[in-house]
Amino acid sequence: MSANALPPVVDADTWQQQLDALRTREKAATRELDAIAAQRRRLPMVKMPDYTLEGEGGPVRLADVFEGKQQLIVYNHMWFPGETWQCPGCTGYTSQFTRLEFLDNYDARYVIVTQGPIDEALAYKRRVGNRMTWYSTANSPFGTDVGAPPGGEFAVNVFLRDGDTVYRTWHTTGRGVEQLGHTFALIDLLPYGRQEEWQDSPDGWPQEPTYSRWASAKDVAAHYGTDAV
Repeated sequence: MSANALPPVVDADTWQQQLDALRTREKAATRELDAIAAQRRRLPMVKMPDYTLEGEGGPVRLADVFEGKQQLIVYNHMWFPGETWQCPGCTGYTSQFTRLEFLDNYDARYVIVTQGPIDEALAYKRRVGNRMTWYSTANSPFGTDVGAPPGGEFAVNVFLRDGDTVYRTWHTTGRGVEQLGHTFALIDLLPYGRQEEWQDSPDGWPQEPTYSRWASAKDVAAHYGTDAV
């Protein structure tokens, strides 16, 4: 980081002019996101088999994971067998969601599904202080069928229920998932941004290897967990 890693100082009128120019691009991006959401609402869907997952109370049909709601968002959490600390990205991402009751007004629910055995998954949930509802697909092909097989990546999938029939309506992974949380949205507002090497930043801005500033799973547990070790 340069000793002079500071934005240039200008008068208020010049600052406002440049902010207005940036706002034009921000508004265009907002309108494009609205258009993308409109296209998403027009996607067809795929009928799903009658999967059975494992919940805290035992086996549960996929249709019953909705708990009476018509819409369901599923975060497929990466899982590494035998590891005390699971994926830091998944752990950090899901730690953001502590208040999900607002989805009730939209007839929707948001849950975690992982390949880990349910007892291990629930123990990990407690260790890191996660507030979401967890299910296991360890004994079901569900995870594999929705793009999150054993040893595979994280994902977000969305489903629609019509009676006891469930349909898959949307899927994303990678950076498509980061847009659904608030952490990077806030960090990207900062003058120095994420401070990662791949980002386009002015000369002299602080930049470090990608992921180096991310909280580890153990860090998340230290902040929120009930039995961190």
